[in-house]
Amino acid sequence: MNSQWFRRFGEAGSGGVRLICFPHAGGSASVYVPLSRLLSSRPDSDVGGSDSGSVDVLAVQYPGRQDRRNETPPAGIVELAERIAEELGTADGRPYAFFGHSMGALLAHETARALVTRGAPAPVRLFLSARGAPTPYPNRHDVLADDQEILAAVRSLGGTGASVLADPELVEMALPALRADYRALASYRWSGGAPLDIPMTVLAGRDDPVVAVEDAARWREFTRAGYELEVFPGGHFFLDQHLDAVAGLVLSGVHAHVQDAAVQGGR
Repeated sequence: MNSQWFRRFGEAGSGGVRLICFPHAGGSASVYVPLSRLLSSRPDSDVGGSDSGSVDVLAVQYPGRQDRRNETPPAGIVELAERIAEELGTADGRPYAFFGHSMGALLAHETARALVTRGAPAPVRLFLSARGAPTPYPNRHDVLADDQEILAAVRSLGGTGASVLADPELVEMALPALRADYRALASYRWSGGAPLDIPMTVLAGRDDPVVAVEDAARWREFTRAGYELEVFPGGHFFLDQHLDAVAGLVLSGVHAHVQDAAVQGGR
């Protein structure tokens, strides 16, 4: 797969399901280093006792940040999702799942829709974290007037990434990606469409200041397959405090696919 778009931070499993991770607004592929290393370190017995259940984790590197900072990001969420779907279209046919946090959840869903529209193999499961289901109107938390509002919003959400905003030099480095991502989010509108035939695991923080649990729960309207909602203590970046439990959820979802595939293959 294209190393410009997808980064691997752990061991590359030779079989099983591939997990494609989508970062939050302003984030880069490296935000998934902890989850990638944790999943890579899990014994095969955690996912069914064989390499067929192992997880190969890749994270998307959006244009406009880190080593891609000189590239112009697509103008909108749907446009970026189309680009990612195009890159995934050249994959090796291995089954895969998506994990997206915040803006990444929206991108994971739109990328899955783009792949289905293209007739490409769909993800076996979507893990959608810290994002309410799409609506035909802009999310008020995404519509920010200027850099000051963007920085204030990011600081209010906390998480490990917010700490870098105390350094003026790091702020200047982070702002272009933040501007581009919030501009894309502010312009996003749900245009409608049939629910996906892809099971979803939705994750939410009980005290998230920008995503109410009931808004996260509305993702159930976007799938005709299985749906589950997991609510964690904490705010928008509950992931940081519950990484082991989140990794367990991913493995459980992957294991379900492996079991289903084994049943289908035995018929």
